[in-house]
Amino acid sequence: MARQLTVSEITDQQTLTESANAVTDDTPETPTALLDRAQQHATNVAAVHFPDLPVEAIEWEVSHRAQRQAGVTKYDPATEEITIALTRTAYEQHSWDQFSATVRHELIHAWQYHEFGDADHGATFIRWTDALDTSRHCAHSNLIQLLRPLKRTTLAIELSKFTLLMLYLN
Repeated sequence: MARQLTVSEITDQQTLTESANAVTDDTPETPTALLDRAQQHATNVAAVHFPDLPVEAIEWEVSHRAQRQAGVTKYDPATEEITIALTRTAYEQHSWDQFSATVRHELIHAWQYHEFGDADHGATFIRWTDALDTSRHCAHSNLIQLLRPLKRTTLAIELSKFTLLMLYLN
């Protein structure tokens, strides 16, 4: 049975869409511009969903090395510092709409660390995925896991098929 949306959820969805599109520069060209846009989006989302999360205290960075994930949230229990690292490669492979879902995904982890000192994809994470229009697991990461056993030439062919499928679905 399909779950019906409440008026509050529809309003929250509109807020997420407006927040994702709030910055007029549609294609951040530099890592700094990407981080600025991600931080602004996170600030807008947190204001509605996580008002007690000190977004301004979150450290942001662009990872140029990560290959298996679009983003990661790190936590130092000694200092309680939260860092969100986003991968430029993932941004370049997806539209801002898709990448902004990664920002929201990592924001849930930041909230978990802030509230509980730990983060996972369990019940406290799942309760936010619909409201924040994000998924439990990163699609980029899932694709890597699926394709890892394939040989390099097969991988190139499968990625071409995936690209065509994504173009067809969009």
